Amino acid sequence: MTLPKKILLVEAIHPVAKSRLETDGFDVHLLTHSPSEKELCELLPQYNVLGIRSKTQITSRVIESARHLDCMGAFCIGTNQVDLGRAQVEGIPVFNAPHANTRSVAELVVAEMICLARQLGDRNTGAHKGDWIKSAEGAKEVRGKTLGIVGYGHIGSQLSVLAEALGLKVIFHDIVKKLPLGNATPMANLEEVLRLSDFVSLHVPETEMTKNMIGAAEFAVIKKGAYLINASRGTVVDIDQLVLALKNKVIAGCAIDVFPEEPASNKEKFQSPLQGLANVLLTPHIGGSTEEAQYNIGVEVAESFRKFLLHGSTSGAVNFPVVDLPPMRKAQRFINVHRNEPGVLGEINAAISAHGANIVAQQLSTESAIGYIVTDVEGGNIAQLVVDIGRLPRSLRTRLV
Repeated sequence: MTLPKKILLVEAIHPVAKSRLETDGFDVHLLTHSPSEKELCELLPQYNVLGIRSKTQITSRVIESARHLDCMGAFCIGTNQVDLGRAQVEGIPVFNAPHANTRSVAELVVAEMICLARQLGDRNTGAHKGDWIKSAEGAKEVRGKTLGIVGYGHIGSQLSVLAEALGLKVIFHDIVKKLPLGNATPMANLEEVLRLSDFVSLHVPETEMTKNMIGAAEFAVIKKGAYLINASRGTVVDIDQLVLALKNKVIAGCAIDVFPEEPASNKEKFQSPLQGLANVLLTPHIGGSTEEAQYNIGVEVAESFRKFLLHGSTSGAVNFPVVDLPPMRKAQRFINVHRNEPGVLGEINAAISAHGANIVAQQLSTESAIGYIVTDVEGGNIAQLVVDIGRLPRSLRTRLV
């Protein structure tokens, strides 16, 4: 009897993921903390699947110790904490949750815009200290102001819709041409967004292109008195230049949810040069930290796991060729990951023919270094066929589904 797949979920992933996976007979173990590289290397040989959040770093060394893994999942949007290239070369698809926390992040940004415009952070702190700061000076409505969105993806476009409902004019810039929602207006470049916006909200991934994309040059052109909001990645804003912009009153305030360096857990102290500055909202990377978002993320990635493990579907993988077949009916299914070189499909089909099996359905997709094929067959010795295909010189991994 085949033992059930063992799945490790770390960083206090929502328990709905565990319950969904256990329904299909998987053996799921939970950890509440983010394991170190050393701990992961020791743990992973016991498991077939790994689920993480944003803190756990899946380095090349970790993958080297876990080349047997069937798949991995980031229970969040970002996947920069995973060495995606190494995972791909080893034939390990990595899934994420690009949609599940969109609304939560967008709502936080809306709240922060209003808080910054009304200086609620400082006035709340003052009231707790006994200071009565009742004044209209510096307090503004958001209605009629211009919101500039940098990165018009899932979150940016959702924010666009919410902001228009509040009466803001929305402009945006994205390096990829995007269809505007509502009355949002695309801008040709980042400089236009900075020059025209009363609020600038950043929603870009962490790449070499976005590292310190808001720095001295950008603060030199930003609209005087604007507000900056960053709920994307901590490396996107040059913090030292942001501090100068605040102290020199180039901008009227900021809300920062992500930082270049963040505590590994809630037990560690947080330090930032932004602490203590006026009209600055600092939140501990909670853009997607709502009960609804974490539940939805748990469901989304768990569903990706089960579709891959049970049916071979790689829909939603960020580093893998996409193949999406319906569940098997009467046939038997196997998957194969191989080096993306000419002639591999012919070798696989020749092996199928040699075993006297008949192909019922087959789908192949390739991406850079690898190819991925899902095949349904009838007849023949499927167990031996899978073994023989796995021995082909260019096969990386082969598994009976």
